[in-house]
Amino acid sequence: MSFTLLVIVTVLSFSGFGLIANPSFAQESDQNNSVSVSSDNNSSRSSSDCISYNTDEENGKNTITISCSHSTTLTDIYNSIKNHEVLKREDGSNQSTWILDATIVIEKGSTLVINSSDAAWLKISIRVFGNLIIDSVKITSWDPEKNDFIKFEYDILPDREHEHTGIDAVPRPYIKTEDETIGTMNITNSEIAYLGYECGSGCSGISYYGSNGTSIVKNNEIHHDRFGFYSVGVGGVILEDNHVHHNFMYGFDPHTATHDMIIRNNTVHDHGAMGIICSLDCYNITIEDNEVYKSAGSGIMFSRNMSDSVARNNDVHDEDKCIFLSQSSNNEVYNNTVSNCESQGIYIYHNSNENKVYNNTLINATEGIEYTDDSMDNVIEDNKIE
Repeated sequence: MSFTLLVIVTVLSFSGFGLIANPSFAQESDQNNSVSVSSDNNSSRSSSDCISYNTDEENGKNTITISCSHSTTLTDIYNSIKNHEVLKREDGSNQSTWILDATIVIEKGSTLVINSSDAAWLKISIRVFGNLIIDSVKITSWDPEKNDFIKFEYDILPDREHEHTGIDAVPRPYIKTEDETIGTMNITNSEIAYLGYECGSGCSGISYYGSNGTSIVKNNEIHHDRFGFYSVGVGGVILEDNHVHHNFMYGFDPHTATHDMIIRNNTVHDHGAMGIICSLDCYNITIEDNEVYKSAGSGIMFSRNMSDSVARNNDVHDEDKCIFLSQSSNNEVYNNTVSNCESQGIYIYHNSNENKVYNNTLINATEGIEYTDDSMDNVIEDNKIE
């Protein structure tokens, strides 16, 4: 993946700085030295009334709030706030370097566009209530003192011989749509890396907690995040043509009532836990045409009441359990090729009922297809085991 520009937005002394599309935050920030600033843009693109900046002196956090009806770019913000301590641009030959020391808040009805016309490498965290468009850029954390990404002690979740507590609690930027999001977040043709940490909720890397419409995550390289992708209660997200690798825990982890999602044609490998897992009341999930391999857990897992979903035409290899169904019913697993599975090729486990497993090819799987006695009324037929 190549970029024609270099844009670095550095989170200085990171403690939650980022892009936040948050309608309530603006009301909250009125209590803290709010300053509206004018813009040098033409009247058709004027930001004098819709970009503001404030500092919370008590905790030292800077906040830039966007409430523009037109699309906004980093250049618009730069021209508006005119504070190089908060947002600084350093231009060079075919390069533009942004240094950010603030949280950017994108309110409902507003859109921030980060693409190759304005940015190529963005080091920041993002939370969304409005609309966010990311295309053809690189987004990472950054440690200005080390002149490097913010890294955990281990690249992926350590094995049981190591102490896990606190390893992934190092504060790092993240990308998140909030529950009240009324727009979409599209991430395409980009590199998303070294984001996310254990903060209790929503800081995993790329997280969708709300959306309105179809959001697309396509043709990206997503690596060395805490989770490659995480979602709660959202529908209509398409994860397609991504290369997802070396994330601390999961590759893709749609969670808690995520529904009507397509996970298609991705290459997913080398994670600290599962490659692709849907867990806790997920439904209508399609997992197809992916290559999944070499994660510490299962390749593809249906977990805790995942239902009415499909795993088909996937190539899953070099895993412990290649495809794993646990406490999940009324799903279909077919036309997959699984190979070099250390234990089960396909495992139907613990009250997983009325699933259909057919037309799969299993090669060099130690246990082939296995199901537990409490998994009832599953149809297993026409599978080829070598």
